[in-house]
Amino acid sequence: MTSLTDGRAGAAPLAAPAAPAQSSQRARRAPLPVRAVRIAPDSLLGRWQTRNATATIPHCIVNLEASGVLNNLRRVVGESGADYSGWVFADSDLYKVIEAVAWETARSGTHAFDDWLDGVIGLVQRVQEDSGYCHSWIQGVHPDKRFAELDWTHEMYVLGHMIQAAVALDRATGRKDLLRVATAFAALVERRFGPGREDGVPGHPEIETALVELFRHTGQERWLRLAEHLVNQRGRDILPDKGFGHRYYQDHTGVREGTDPTGHAVRQLYLNAGVTDLYLETGEELLHEVMLEQWDRAHERKMYLSGAFGSRHRDESFGNDYELPADRAYAETCATVADLHWTWRMQLAGSDRRYDDVIERELYNALAASLDGTGTRFFYSNPMQRRPDRFSEENAPAQRQPWYSCACCPPNIARTLAQVGAYVASVLDGSLLELHQLVACEIDLPGALGGGVLEVTTGYPADGEVRLAVHGTPLPTGTGVSVRVPAWAEGATVAAGGSRRPVSEQEHRDGRVLLRAEEVDGAVLSLPLEPRWTRANSRVDAVRGCVALERGPVVYCLEQADLPDGVGVDDVLLPERPEVATLPLEDGAPAPRLRAAAHVRAPETRLYPPASWDRTGTTTRRVDIELVPFSTWGNRGTGAMRVWIPTT
Repeated sequence: MTSLTDGRAGAAPLAAPAAPAQSSQRARRAPLPVRAVRIAPDSLLGRWQTRNATATIPHCIVNLEASGVLNNLRRVVGESGADYSGWVFADSDLYKVIEAVAWETARSGTHAFDDWLDGVIGLVQRVQEDSGYCHSWIQGVHPDKRFAELDWTHEMYVLGHMIQAAVALDRATGRKDLLRVATAFAALVERRFGPGREDGVPGHPEIETALVELFRHTGQERWLRLAEHLVNQRGRDILPDKGFGHRYYQDHTGVREGTDPTGHAVRQLYLNAGVTDLYLETGEELLHEVMLEQWDRAHERKMYLSGAFGSRHRDESFGNDYELPADRAYAETCATVADLHWTWRMQLAGSDRRYDDVIERELYNALAASLDGTGTRFFYSNPMQRRPDRFSEENAPAQRQPWYSCACCPPNIARTLAQVGAYVASVLDGSLLELHQLVACEIDLPGALGGGVLEVTTGYPADGEVRLAVHGTPLPTGTGVSVRVPAWAEGATVAAGGSRRPVSEQEHRDGRVLLRAEEVDGAVLSLPLEPRWTRANSRVDAVRGCVALERGPVVYCLEQADLPDGVGVDDVLLPERPEVATLPLEDGAPAPRLRAAAHVRAPETRLYPPASWDRTGTTTRRVDIELVPFSTWGNRGTGAMRVWIPTT
């Protein structure tokens, strides 16, 4: 084994637990290391993680080469004669894949990608200049634009992903070579744009949350102050008001005044993750108050039922409140990933039961739908309706694609699935384990909780039984486990201490059942999973008069593949109170199919009905339809689909 100063360090002891977002003195909750939560490999999330390790990450590695990302770096040092390929921020795809590899290494304990890491990190080291600068598009194509167009060149955005990859790699494996590269680049940015120096703010936020994590990892306060300074620079008219304008970059107002999530959705959500990180370290209450307002508005007025964000194709942006078109939803995968990061940090800072519900909704719907069953084909945008005549667009294709010219989403999916175990549980006030996600897993309990293992056994979300068992040292008196109760789970029961009882109204409002130490072993939470019809807020004009079907956390959709010849998805109508039956669970499915009674309307060919504007002459007939989990749509072809179905 080589020393840490040489780079690769194998399974060297770590100074800090390997978690994506470390604890801080102001966080109410301490996250657990990725390796402390072992998701059962035969569970739904476990199968996703295995597929991520064996298919998605290797697929990303292959495409980093095929798409030219690595050649872009090689050409800077004369190791390739190929033209530059891709967008100006293509380097960031490499760093996201490195981060995915780091968390996968932490999760599995294997080092299957070490040789690849040696090669690509060595390449980045050769590209980095003595000043610390490292950005292949500037160095290889436009050296005259170095830090000259911060609204577009994405230098700080690329650095942010480099830092996150470097910190993850050090936490997961003790490997420090990329961390030295990232720290040198960050030091250059500090010398150029730090407090008291030249004004500059990145057009694409991301570096903010990365710098706070670099501070947590190294203990060097300079990185926290740089993050704070970059946040404070927003809204000062530093970026040019061109293209999509200041709102696109979240530069239209100061962060402390910006209570409305606006502009490019991914940018806003990454910025909010960084601002929340900043609050967790500085304790500035105004930042938290603004984030609370933004979170409410984003999730109560601008989130799709699937947990996706971004209603406009033009600038990949949030729309106005309740502007949520189903068929033109942009709903970029990266926006869901960014919101997972933000909402988890809000969870560390607070106690709103909605945080866990939102993360669950995103995991089982928007994120799950973004890739197919092979783990090698992806959606960039995730609409809630696909019309039969919908044409493909570059980042909104009719079917999942193996890669994109702007390939931000596939590596983002890979790094998120590798680290998803970190969102399962945390420790509150040192004495209470909080189970945030109902996942079959084993959790290593910290010493203050006895140091044993909590086993969670469940088939959730296919079934609603969640069983707990404690192995090894029992939990000490005065400690306990808090088990999440989802908002939709009215009528849930809990069996503990030899008796079964209903979950109380207060427990349901709080979103958790508290089990004392002596009650944990053998406890069973039972959640009702009856299908339910959901109506959107009446202000969402696009789906007024429609309903969507949910079962537990899973959103359902109607696909053309499940309708008989001559019946189109857009011809289906549901009665006021549709009957629903649950079909047997298919092997490997995330949830069972559901059968509902419906009507089929005779297709209309006119844009408007006849003169009276009524439906005279329209005939209907009764049919049974089958609905499938939204996460699986498109796996059987490119046919029409819709989540929101009109009612009679």
